[in-house]
Amino acid sequence: MANMTSNQQSVVDEDTFTVRRTILIEAPVEKVWTAVTAPEHISKWFGQAVFSGTAAGSTGTLTWPGNQPIPVRIEAVDEPRSVSYRWGNDDAAGRPPADVDGGPSTVFTFTLETVPGGTRLTVVETGFETTSDPLANLESHRTGWDAELDTLVALVEAP
Repeated sequence: MANMTSNQQSVVDEDTFTVRRTILIEAPVEKVWTAVTAPEHISKWFGQAVFSGTAAGSTGTLTWPGNQPIPVRIEAVDEPRSVSYRWGNDDAAGRPPADVDGGPSTVFTFTLETVPGGTRLTVVETGFETTSDPLANLESHRTGWDAELDTLVALVEAP
């Protein structure tokens, strides 16, 4: 079993206002796909997820303990290769909008690829230039993806 230190940390590109992280997970694509798309699985490693459905256009929320729900919309689904979510998670603003179109938002996309020994998962989050403090939000989300995806790896690789 790989240890999590073998996975690179998230990288910020300030020129394109993007956070990116690619990790290897010792599990089949189908298992990783479920972990990044099924609300009951997302809730185990990310925020508490509630969605109206699984197709593009479905809306919902992600909630972390002690925080207000963050509005989310599924933007695109290409099972089991990629899924994109738009969310109103402008950390620097201090308060999420009531709905995903009610304020600045970013889009994060999970791309899954079968590789020897498991799945390569890449997350790319874009749109930080629309937020209240792009550089602060880039850094906040960079550290968030490091922590959250390390939790995902541990969960999905567990026997």
